[in-house]
Amino acid sequence: MTTATRDPHDTDNTHSVGEAHDTPDEAIHVFVYGTLRAGEINDMMRAAARHGIASPSYIGTTSLGGHLYDFGHYPGMVIDAAGHGVTGDIYRIPAALIPVLDEIEAVYPGEAGLFVREMHDIACNGSTYACIVYPVSESAVGQLPQIPGGDWVAYRRERDAAAV
Repeated sequence: MTTATRDPHDTDNTHSVGEAHDTPDEAIHVFVYGTLRAGEINDMMRAAARHGIASPSYIGTTSLGGHLYDFGHYPGMVIDAAGHGVTGDIYRIPAALIPVLDEIEAVYPGEAGLFVREMHDIACNGSTYACIVYPVSESAVGQLPQIPGGDWVAYRRERDAAAV
């Protein structure tokens, strides 16, 4: 089982995600910005239900500095503190959901992939949460179109409506 853990020596607002050795009531949070958002193809609530895992608890909608890119059926976020901001939702999740999210994002230990799992401190509704985030590297976005406004759901709906 994997849970989010914080490294007190990490000063750039990113943290390692290590093996579970914390109390069972420790909060694990995730920031989702694309297909894991409510109503999207990989909606976390439906993914949890399919695996018999307790539903995540919605904390709120916020943004994280970065740029969002259109990969076609899903977005990829490049984190950049000076970026315009990417809209996403923070959820408190059961630890059992982390491997499911890793599978959806194709994040496997020891294997290079498009997405990586990182920890970032993200402010929402007056509090700061250490959140799992699944960004891509800047080298992965190459010639892909940047999503204006940084909101995948709004962008996808507008794009799909224009295609009809």
